[in-house]
Amino acid sequence: MHRFAVLAKQTAASPSCMGPGSCRNGKRDLALRSITSMVEGKHHQQRFTQLSRPGRRFVRWNSAAKASAVKIKEKTSREKILTLESMNPQGIKKPFTEVIKANIGDAHAMGQQPITFLRQVVALCTYPNLLDSPSFPEDSKKRARRILQGCGGNSLGSYSASQGVNCIREDVAAYIEQRDGGVPADPDNIYLTTGASDGIFTILKILVSGGGKSRTGVMIPIPQYPLYSAAISELDAIQVNYYLDEENCWALDVNELRRSLNEAKAYCNPKVLCIINPGNPTGQVQSRKCIEDVIHFAWEEQLFLLADEVYQDNVYSEECEFHSFKKVLYEMGPEYYSNVELASFHSTSKGYMGECGYRGGYMEVINLHPEIKGQLVKLLSVRLCPPVSGQAAMDIVVNPPVPGEESYAQFIKEKESVLNNLAQKAKLTEDMFNKVPGIHCNPLQGAMYAFPRIFIPSKAIEAAKAHKMAPDLFYCMKLLEATGICVVPGSGFGQRQGSYHFRMTILPPVEKLKIVLEKVKDFHIQFLEEYA
Repeated sequence: MHRFAVLAKQTAASPSCMGPGSCRNGKRDLALRSITSMVEGKHHQQRFTQLSRPGRRFVRWNSAAKASAVKIKEKTSREKILTLESMNPQGIKKPFTEVIKANIGDAHAMGQQPITFLRQVVALCTYPNLLDSPSFPEDSKKRARRILQGCGGNSLGSYSASQGVNCIREDVAAYIEQRDGGVPADPDNIYLTTGASDGIFTILKILVSGGGKSRTGVMIPIPQYPLYSAAISELDAIQVNYYLDEENCWALDVNELRRSLNEAKAYCNPKVLCIINPGNPTGQVQSRKCIEDVIHFAWEEQLFLLADEVYQDNVYSEECEFHSFKKVLYEMGPEYYSNVELASFHSTSKGYMGECGYRGGYMEVINLHPEIKGQLVKLLSVRLCPPVSGQAAMDIVVNPPVPGEESYAQFIKEKESVLNNLAQKAKLTEDMFNKVPGIHCNPLQGAMYAFPRIFIPSKAIEAAKAHKMAPDLFYCMKLLEATGICVVPGSGFGQRQGSYHFRMTILPPVEKLKIVLEKVKDFHIQFLEEYA
């Protein structure tokens, strides 16, 4: 106690606390509290060392005091109240073991296997040291070397020209020419893109202008792929709907185009007509006669045509055939071919490839004004270039193995296997849906989706209103909760007033698809009973 008394006395007498009001009571109280703490902690055998510096004094813990403090902390610690064992279990057990994502056309995510040759060439381009490996066929090496020679520094990691790698654009032009039976294609009209979506948005961006009633109107099919409505909204253009004919297998009727155009002229300047063929979400394949009628209509009304043809390899019905707008336009004669402005689009994401993640695509734009062509290249240069790996993948789509090459047999086997499997699933889906009371599904002629019409009872419609949902969204949410199957309500694509649909991919493996279809059937019957 003697040393504590000395410390207190010294602290009170310190010059730093001398003078009127210089210390008040604060520093004295602090010193006294420190001393009291020392006294009270004596039974822990705490030791202090007094250190002196000019003008101030302070104390610190020695090693024995620190050890004692640790022991105190250990004694006072306790188990946490909230642990993994004690937390809220978050929700209730669902009547399914997995969520089946039948809402999006992501082929590989649903189990479709990649095309070996495409992956080989991209692998060689990505890691050129593999060009010396005997594990890769010579035709894949030949293509990889050609692509790399077109890249800066012979590297896939370099920027390309904004319009794309030149030799790949040449291959795209050669592919189009072959596909269309010799109709000429100019590499200078080819623009490689980040998937087809990038090309569609870019063309729309350069087309939109004006204000008020002169603002650009863009005619799109209903039902439509939501990229179009989203792009139109972002660009502040005017969406002009025309309806596909569900009673006639989602055919495109020129009389409906004319009705839509004439009505739109009252509030905007319609100058773009978008066609999706084969259709998404509707799966129809337009006939040649229909395409001729559309081209004539566009020529007559001076409309810029956008032909979304990303599903051109996905045609399943024996009665149907894919006809490109470019080929039909050319065969209609020079009056049409020399005047109708047309942009057509393709992608690595669909077809038999299903390479969504590479984001490869192209657009061919014909009859564009030369000055506008320069502006389009400028607009594309803002995003520098599309992913060069995606460009390489696109090259293999348009330049696959040919008869006589080492990889041809395996390539054609894999391609036909994917397409035959999709055709089988398209027929299976159509047949099973049409056996369910209250569901009607048009023939799935192409693409990757079913878009069945569903009957929703009035009681369910009222329940949907109470939940502030569209009736088909209410239906799809109930389906998800009951089965774990995720589909997209028709209201997300657009549909005629009073009709209800959902879109479902046909991509799951056959056995899983059968289970999905059975679950949808059982759910729909139960839904009708519940809301009868």
